[in-house]
Amino acid sequence: MRIKKGDNVRVMTGKDKGKEGKVARAMPSRGFVVIEGINVFKKHARPKRQGEKGEIIDVVRPLPASNVRILCPACGPTRIAMKMDGKNKSRICRKCGKAL
Repeated sequence: MRIKKGDNVRVMTGKDKGKEGKVARAMPSRGFVVIEGINVFKKHARPKRQGEKGEIIDVVRPLPASNVRILCPACGPTRIAMKMDGKNKSRICRKCGKAL
């Protein structure tokens, strides 16, 4: 998975299609990403102590990394290619070739 924490991405499919946000957490082993303010669901929480009320909280759930595209500053949503410079590996835009 080539998407990292802090990348700006656009959602390509699903209920939040077209929305943009910053990656808050990447889970490469599972192939998921969590994006700030996107894929938000309501969760009903039971009261923890006696006398306390239950509440409805907003929970941000992970999205499959295949459903998002990284945003290139020059050309918009794009796929990522890897470029080797000696021992250094860098990510570049597939459309324009600029470094991400």
